[in-house]
Amino acid sequence: QVQLVESGGGLVQPGGSLRLSCAVSGHTVENYSMGWFRQVPGNEREFVAAISWSGQTSDYADSWKGRLTISKSAKNTVYLQMNSLKFEDSAVYVCAASDRVYGGADIEQYSSWGRGTQVIVSS
Repeated sequence: QVQLVESGGGLVQPGGSLRLSCAVSGHTVENYSMGWFRQVPGNEREFVAAISWSGQTSDYADSWKGRLTISKSAKNTVYLQMNSLKFEDSAVYVCAASDRVYGGADIEQYSSWGRGTQVIVSS
């Protein structure tokens, strides 16, 4: 069973940047496609970004395009670089792993989930 631990969240001003990390253990990150989702209290979990098994395919939610980069490292870590942050980006960001070649935006494709890291965008 793969374990996922997120870090890198925090308080940031509008227009600022954060890099979230998801440390993967129990398996190598090359064996999974990975996704990031966000959770706001009272709302359903929603897709943010995904990267394929090979790392060659990635996708982002429309509201995030141009502001995000998802990447995998050889150190069993998945990163989410977030730029030009807005007030409405505040949420808990959760990392997920799928044993499919590419899980994409379909939450049902992901079988392992971290606990999340909170991002607060505030002035």
